[in-house]
Amino acid sequence: MKCKINRNAAKVMKEMLENEDAKGQMLRVIVTEHHGDHAHYALTYGTPTEHDEIVHTDKGIDVLLDTREELLDGVWIQFFYFPEEGFEIVNPSMGHHNHF
Repeated sequence: MKCKINRNAAKVMKEMLENEDAKGQMLRVIVTEHHGDHAHYALTYGTPTEHDEIVHTDKGIDVLLDTREELLDGVWIQFFYFPEEGFEIVNPSMGHHNHF
């Protein structure tokens, strides 16, 4: 499975992992909703399960992806400061996205 993150996302995700709530956990991308031909994504904390792949990104952040969910393969996690501060997770190969 593949996952890309931009530089801003890597910085914010590193801060999230240093938070007390993240102790002993990793960041996981999940599909929160399926809407026919598109999906919504979110970031959460978790520990690896038998169905997960630990994806090593080029920014030094490891991300958990459930191998049973094909909509996760190829996700791109971005963080923007403008016009609104927040994450945007897209899957360019599937045309699916979410901003939070």
